[in-house]
Amino acid sequence: MKNTKILGFRRGDNSFGLRNKVIIIPSVHCANKCVENIAKLNPDSVYITHQHGCSQLDYDAKQTQMVLAGHGTNPNVYGVLIIGLGCEVISADNLAKNIKENTPYKEVHHLIIQEEGGVLNTTKKGDAIVKQMLLNAQKQTQSFGDWSDIVLGTECGGSDAFSGLSANPALGAVSDFIIEHGGSVILAETTELIGAEHLLAKRAINEEIKNKVYSTINNFEQLVLNSHADIRGANPSPGNIAGGLSSIEEKSLGCIYKAGSKPLVDVKEYAHKITQKGLTLMNTPGNDIEQLSGMVAGGCNLCIFTTGRGTPTGSPITPTIKVSSNTKTFLNMQDCIDINAGDILDGKKTMEEKKEEILEFVIKLSQGDLTKAEINKQNDFSIWRLATTC
Repeated sequence: MKNTKILGFRRGDNSFGLRNKVIIIPSVHCANKCVENIAKLNPDSVYITHQHGCSQLDYDAKQTQMVLAGHGTNPNVYGVLIIGLGCEVISADNLAKNIKENTPYKEVHHLIIQEEGGVLNTTKKGDAIVKQMLLNAQKQTQSFGDWSDIVLGTECGGSDAFSGLSANPALGAVSDFIIEHGGSVILAETTELIGAEHLLAKRAINEEIKNKVYSTINNFEQLVLNSHADIRGANPSPGNIAGGLSSIEEKSLGCIYKAGSKPLVDVKEYAHKITQKGLTLMNTPGNDIEQLSGMVAGGCNLCIFTTGRGTPTGSPITPTIKVSSNTKTFLNMQDCIDINAGDILDGKKTMEEKKEEILEFVIKLSQGDLTKAEINKQNDFSIWRLATTC
């Protein structure tokens, strides 16, 4: 497994894509329908929609643009078409310029509905652009990479009392393997580290990173306290509680297993680019799709998502492997879940064997196999908002 070659696409900045997507992105929610129309005409493309891009305060708009641009610059993307309306805060031309400046080797186009004379004209022109990009993408030559090219996003959603016993430790073993072989791993879901922050802080490579761990988690906890609301019911969610998790601390102690045992080398804010090899903490909410979108914007080219209750979630551009914590959920949601870590609880597989199974699955993905989320065409996308709409 150590010297296994992974098939993918070497980009101009030496990043590595497991996929070669053409993505259509609205700069503002007013362009959502036009984006959907173009995507329907080009089923081999992918797209996102969202409810943002206008009437946002400057710092909130900056974060929104960062997430949108990050999906364009992600190494799993060959080319991008941005559709804007023409009067929004986050303009299509600025978004396209941002993507092109950061990844000059990519094919990037943008259209503005008001300048093209309406939705029908924009759809017709966008259809032609996307069709040509898809043809161009097919001409890209695949090459071999290795585990050092992986930027692994770790995630758990719909957790239950078994998550911290099977699926999360198995993912932790994979995380350690990736780091041992020169790759990068993202630990996120800040709310789901409350009560376990001391364990993560002990793994910080220096005092600066240690202090960032405490400040990041404490600030999120204070944000909840300042709202004068009870976090219970939001996190742990009703499903978490029904699955046997009694408190955020108990959930956190299971969640942190995803990150394995290696030193923590960096702390990043939401959707910021991952720049270090090893383990990085990204400050995100516990919300599954907001977290996933933030990691993908940060350059995550592979996500492994553990679940106790089950979930269909998947990124439009980053393969998202679903691992169940128990066999019942795996059997109940076979169209959504790729791997059953319930085998560990059933005594059929060891943790080491499950780690190897997950790694073998990654290799097959690089060779063209699809995750269940990809088969189901999940294109889940959501942005963590920082302020009210104006």
